[in-house]
Amino acid sequence: MMRVVHSCSNRLPRVSWKTALWVLLIAWSVVAAPSMYAQDAAVEPPAADAATAQTPTPEPADPALVAANTSWLLTSSALVLFMTAPGLAMFYGGLVRKKNVLSVMMQCVFLMGLMTVLWSLYGYSLAFGDSENPALKPYIGGTQYLFMKGVAREWSTPPGSTDETAGAPVENMWPDPVTGALPLPAHMLFQGMFFIITPALICGAFAERMKFSAMVAFSVLWGTLVYCPLCHWVWDAGILGFATTASIEDGSSVAWAGGALDFAGGTVVHISSGVSALVCALLIGKRRGFGHDDMRPHNLAFTVLGAAMLWVGWFGFNAGSELASDHLATSAFATTHFSAAAGLLGWVLYDLLHIGKPTVLGAASGLVAGLVCITPAAGFVSFMPALAMGFIAGIVCATACGKLKPMLGYDDALDAFGVHGVGGTLGALLTGVFATRAAWNIDAGHRLGLIEGESRVFIGQVVAVAVTWAFSIVATFIILKVLDAVMGLRVAEQGEVRGLDVTEHGEEGYIFT
Repeated sequence: MMRVVHSCSNRLPRVSWKTALWVLLIAWSVVAAPSMYAQDAAVEPPAADAATAQTPTPEPADPALVAANTSWLLTSSALVLFMTAPGLAMFYGGLVRKKNVLSVMMQCVFLMGLMTVLWSLYGYSLAFGDSENPALKPYIGGTQYLFMKGVAREWSTPPGSTDETAGAPVENMWPDPVTGALPLPAHMLFQGMFFIITPALICGAFAERMKFSAMVAFSVLWGTLVYCPLCHWVWDAGILGFATTASIEDGSSVAWAGGALDFAGGTVVHISSGVSALVCALLIGKRRGFGHDDMRPHNLAFTVLGAAMLWVGWFGFNAGSELASDHLATSAFATTHFSAAAGLLGWVLYDLLHIGKPTVLGAASGLVAGLVCITPAAGFVSFMPALAMGFIAGIVCATACGKLKPMLGYDDALDAFGVHGVGGTLGALLTGVFATRAAWNIDAGHRLGLIEGESRVFIGQVVAVAVTWAFSIVATFIILKVLDAVMGLRVAEQGEVRGLDVTEHGEEGYIFT
């Protein structure tokens, strides 16, 4: 087992997290502040700016449909934010010991603020912006949306005009296959909610022992160096984006092995966070007293309520990923619900067979496992396969948490790897099995999954899973090693024993008088 040793004599000088924060704030004020008022300047209409136009935006065929789809996307954005807090905050908060409940809730809530700021400054641009260098386009975005440039509405004055009142607001749009276009801020907000929750999922692996300052630094680096590239690879026509048969035949595709089908984040969100969580658990090491002290969840009522909130929020997570309010969003909504229900039953069955009782923790964990598994497949599979995927995920993830973790001896405190890493991997592979053109005819009538007698998609899923695993492991390992050398990762032994609520935040979750 890999452990970080904190007594190395060649450690780099540690930098106070307060000092680092001031440096970041000063840098932001110097770089970002001048661009904050740029939208008030006279600008050329975006349609005439061929250098920054990512894709020609067709006129919406039906403004009412655009409005309806935008409403659904904004609602979905709120649902995904709801998943982080209160959903994940309560789910994780109930699983830790009472002396650490505030620490994990603070991590979730703090990341809602931190990752939003990063997304607005540069994250959205790295993930979805158009790269100025054609050689880099398959791998990372560019500066197109840096500091929200070109995202918000802008005032456009006709070229050569000196009359500012002659201009008009210009709406920046995101190309959409159904309506023709969606308001770009709606797309930016929806994708930003994924950027928030993904690093929050990793927090479950190092709960009860990682410094808050180290968590902040890790989330900044991980979101920048791992999430943004992966998001670009899969969802912005990068090296893992699904390639149609036509694009493969005409040589226009840059995808490896035909790319992957990932409807809502099986690779981008769950495999990346789950695998990174395993690396965190191994490098940071076990909690003090692990295997000896009582580390049972302190409040399963929190956990089951948090799981129920995640279930509701996941409808926005998956069905919202259609970016439209249509039949495919309805199908994704249904498959999400069915898989969650079957996952719950699968894990409870595992508990009955191995413990002899149906447990509340098993029910809560099982429904989340079903939701994780269906995430990449939500828009590509039909209803009965969704039930099968959820049930399989419930049993497989329960086995990973109940058998694999004790056998290997790692301390993934809240089973982030067992649920998200294992469940996400399983879901990505099963997408290649059950994907059907009847759900979404994404490849102009060509067959998709093994269930239709086609292997190309399954091979692409295997390659995408392998690449995501390898990239997440290597990048997370390097990030943790650098942070440990600079600032250290773990709290002091006395602080861990006393609890992170008091030692890291100076507060207590429960005060009895």
